[in-house]
Amino acid sequence: MFTGIIQAVGEVAALEQRGGDMRLRIRTGKLDLGDVAPGDSIAVNGVCLTAVELPGDGFVADVSRETLSLTGLGRLQRGSPVNLEKALTLATRLGGHLVSGHVDGLGRVIERHDDARSVRFTIEAPRELARYIAHKGSITVDGTSLTVNAVHGNRFELNIVPHTLQETIMHGYAADREVNLEVDLVARYLERLLLGERAADAGVPPIDLAMLARAGFVDR
Repeated sequence: MFTGIIQAVGEVAALEQRGGDMRLRIRTGKLDLGDVAPGDSIAVNGVCLTAVELPGDGFVADVSRETLSLTGLGRLQRGSPVNLEKALTLATRLGGHLVSGHVDGLGRVIERHDDARSVRFTIEAPRELARYIAHKGSITVDGTSLTVNAVHGNRFELNIVPHTLQETIMHGYAADREVNLEVDLVARYLERLLLGERAADAGVPPIDLAMLARAGFVDR
């Protein structure tokens, strides 16, 4: 588990294709690895990876075909900057929100414009994730815990303050860039809980207004 508070921006030192999957070496910069051992988890652009080697200036991790198919890690190049966060402990301040490091899908930056000293982004999410994104709710973008400022269908807006721009890779975002998205854990579990016993049935349709009305959550 993670908090979505980025601890350092590292860079890709090497990528090695290995029979359909990939071995990734990350140079971690200012991130302190003194308490990290092989087998520990580190989030790279919001993707939970297992450190298999610690060469001194960073770590090495294997990236499976499943992860490559669901995230943007396969599009990284040598020298690409990446957001980094070590797994939280019971002594960690939860400054963002609970983040699993399991990416739900790829979003796309639609628009960027300045708003005083902040920058506002509009991001388009896959349609199947739209129901989990709420006004003033939490979402993780490339590992960064952020507040949703507005929602329009499957597009949502973010207001990014100067500190976040400086301490993450978001300062380099431009239109058409793909980003890793992880929706709020609470929203995903709430959906399953609302299905009740129907959650065990195959092919159950997603929650809609009719289902919420039958459960007494909205007026018919």
